[in-house]
Amino acid sequence: QTGFLPNVFKAMSHRPAEFRAFFAYYNAIMNKDTGRLSKADKELIIVATSVVNRCPYCVIAHGALHRIYSKQPALADQVIVNWKLADLSDRDLAMLEFALAVCRADNITEEHFQKLERHGFDREDAWDIGMISAFFAMSNRIAHFIDL
Repeated sequence: QTGFLPNVFKAMSHRPAEFRAFFAYYNAIMNKDTGRLSKADKELIIVATSVVNRCPYCVIAHGALHRIYSKQPALADQVIVNWKLADLSDRDLAMLEFALAVCRADNITEEHFQKLERHGFDREDAWDIGMISAFFAMSNRIAHFIDL
């Protein structure tokens, strides 16, 4: 859909069963038609968590995808530099706060969920945010060890 094959996918292709499982879950969380997360939202989550996970490959690749989907050329770069100072809506701030709490393995509390709910998200959206954060933590680590 984006016109290129990610290098992580290429690298995993030598182990077809693992690649199929990885790609199936990637497709399930990134291309689902339900929930309140747009493609741009998902890419912004990946950018923010990839910064914390120190994965420049994913920061660059998903920053580019965020620019395509959001039509906001500077926002991903602002998040890369300092997400707390980026020109984010309150909704986006709540989304990234939750994503980064998952990314850092913070203690997730009811307050996290309530903040998301105040900004229009429900528990299913929280699940999606958490699963994107967790899945891309794995992807970030794969990119590290295969030297992308």
